[in-house]
Amino acid sequence: MFVHIVEDDAAVADALAIALEDLDHRPVTYRDGETFLAAANPSAEDWVIVDLGLPGKCGTEVVIELMNRANPPGIVAISGKSRTSLLRQLRDLPDLRVLRKPLSIEMLTAAMA
Repeated sequence: MFVHIVEDDAAVADALAIALEDLDHRPVTYRDGETFLAAANPSAEDWVIVDLGLPGKCGTEVVIELMNRANPPGIVAISGKSRTSLLRQLRDLPDLRVLRKPLSIEMLTAAMA
């Protein structure tokens, strides 16, 4: 199983990748939504961790594109935004799993279980 990490903060992406590797996952990182959508083709068995505050194509747009696929991967969104801002941004995605930064590996693995 691959875990695709779409995160523009290199330190956060790297920390997530290292932690997931330690749990025997195969992480792949992308710095923006456009690069991820052009390069990756996640299967239904894979997971995508996507930052909602991406530059360019925002994380919400990436999530919607993934959800519209015939066999979408598991999706976990991450964000450092305020609750009010998140509620506004996610009103069309009420069932999306969203984890607030700072993250812990326990939070992430529970969301992916």
